[in-house]
Amino acid sequence: MQRELSYDIQVQDEYVSWRDWLDEQLAQLPEGKADTLAGRLWQDEFFWSVIFELAAGAALRRAGFSVAYEQPLDGRSGLTPDWTVTTSGGQPLFLVEVHTDDPSKETFAQMRAWHHLVEAIKKIPVSVVLQLAATEGPPRPPEAGTAKKIAAEVQQQLLSVWNWSQPAPIRITSHGYTFLVMGDPRLGGRAMDSPLGMHAAFDPPTSRAGMVSADKLLARVADKVSKYRQLADRYGLPLAIAVGAHKFTGVTLETVDYALNGAEAPMITMQFGAGDTHIGDVTVQMGPVKPWPMPPDLAALLWIDHAFPFEMTVRPNMSARRSFPDFGQVAG
Repeated sequence: MQRELSYDIQVQDEYVSWRDWLDEQLAQLPEGKADTLAGRLWQDEFFWSVIFELAAGAALRRAGFSVAYEQPLDGRSGLTPDWTVTTSGGQPLFLVEVHTDDPSKETFAQMRAWHHLVEAIKKIPVSVVLQLAATEGPPRPPEAGTAKKIAAEVQQQLLSVWNWSQPAPIRITSHGYTFLVMGDPRLGGRAMDSPLGMHAAFDPPTSRAGMVSADKLLARVADKVSKYRQLADRYGLPLAIAVGAHKFTGVTLETVDYALNGAEAPMITMQFGAGDTHIGDVTVQMGPVKPWPMPPDLAALLWIDHAFPFEMTVRPNMSARRSFPDFGQVAG
């Protein structure tokens, strides 16, 4: 869960380099804007958008550019690009707007709902691993109150099992959900020991199983270009869109390059976890995959990796109306 990562970054020794990096980036912003970003940073819904905004600025600085954060160019448009790259004298050179590809709010809501059941089952004093049995469609998580009732019934049924030497899976049904006690091949199929010691573990559906695609991300890029095109035209500046993807989307630089370059045949990438019972249906159009046409007002797409130190990779638009400086791959 995102909150666990945010907490670890704040307190764990292994994330000291993250904290140093964040302090360094915030220190280079005007005080008021730094305070605003720092306040948003530890809120789940804004965490990655703040990280990617800071990472974009860091990468541009490392490439040797001077940058200004949320600097208004005029009072007419009401638009303020995330980053304006300037000359040493403060004259604008090009604009960079940042977009974060996040899972849907529904996905996060379902993950939180399944987490209620994970925590309830964790209180069962039996060392087993539980997963849901296969379903025809994506299962819906129970409400928090129902999760407690399910855990109580599952505990009662687990404690009634008198012979744990029998091969798993053992099936337990409660409130319309069917759970399997998972077996361990190393133990001849007997019940798998829980990683939580003498407490039950539940592998929930990830709520994000399915095909990985850059389509949604690139649609938002097109929206950004449409929004900032007139501002870039007014000042004759190249416009770049920096993008980063939450790891739960499964989208990587390879996913984006596949969409940008096209392919002779479709490439299907799926993501799923051990607890997923339904991955979804995919319709595949056979034949060559056409490249995503970069809008002519987009000078470059800047990919920001979600792994620290957030490397940036530039994908220039060779057909852009205004070209983008060539500075290859830099790191934040």
